Amino acid sequence: MDTIRVSTEVPGSSKSTSQSLTESTSRTETINGSHEFKISGYSLVKGMGIGKYVASDTFMVGGYSWAIYFYPDGKSPEDNSVYVSLFIALASEGADVRALFELTLVDQSGNERHKVHSHFGRTLESGPYTLKYRGSMWGYKRFFKRSLLESSDYLKDNSLLVRCCVGVVKSRTEGPRSYNIQVPVSDLGQRFGKLLESGKGADVNFEVDGETFPAHKLVLAARSAVLRAQLFGPLRSENTKCIIIEDIQAPIFKDFLFTSVQSGTFSWGGAPVLKYYSPGIRCCSILYTWTNCLICKT
Repeated sequence: MDTIRVSTEVPGSSKSTSQSLTESTSRTETINGSHEFKISGYSLVKGMGIGKYVASDTFMVGGYSWAIYFYPDGKSPEDNSVYVSLFIALASEGADVRALFELTLVDQSGNERHKVHSHFGRTLESGPYTLKYRGSMWGYKRFFKRSLLESSDYLKDNSLLVRCCVGVVKSRTEGPRSYNIQVPVSDLGQRFGKLLESGKGADVNFEVDGETFPAHKLVLAARSAVLRAQLFGPLRSENTKCIIIEDIQAPIFKDFLFTSVQSGTFSWGGAPVLKYYSPGIRCCSILYTWTNCLICKT
């Protein structure tokens, strides 16, 4: 059970009854995901026109679909194609999706001098960015000066590599949780009965009317305080590996043994003697010194 209930008494209060305190926690975190977008054939997409773009395949993060947009001639006419533009866009239906973003132009020389614009790892004055609807974007119109880009290590084999990380902000409230677990009916008695019937691991034998019945001391001791004393107590019998039972028929003793071990009513007082009943009545046929018969209730 995960439910925690704390009772507190207000200091100085004269009330004898305690007050119940419940708790809950609001947790806000980001679900993060990344995508790499390779732009191959850069020289062929250059000059496609201001506001024209190439887009990545969509990818899922935090239950929303996203896409990267690269504008080789820039997104705004006022920049006159001096800069390339790079944006991340919400590609699925959604309203007021709050997220953190990171756009990285990868240094392909191996020097790890990547050009990174990131929300992660720093305090944002206005909090995470909010995308209002499908097609909303976050990014930079002047991400990189095109003339510098074309002479840099970011461009290799006529291709660029862009890496994008998205962290979708999710909030949830956690409170006490209760679970209803149905406990199955115990079949311990039936299992003891099967163990007794199999004879596996038996360490004591009952000899009754020429027949031998193997049993288990620990099981018998667990099901009967009298047997526990007889088998393990200070006054236990000298021979606890073979116990001879007289004046009782073997089938009746077997019924008694199996029924009592499974039900947990195995109680054995003094020396058992034969007890007679009217024809058709099957009982334990044991007369107890300390207690009445637990099966026939006499």
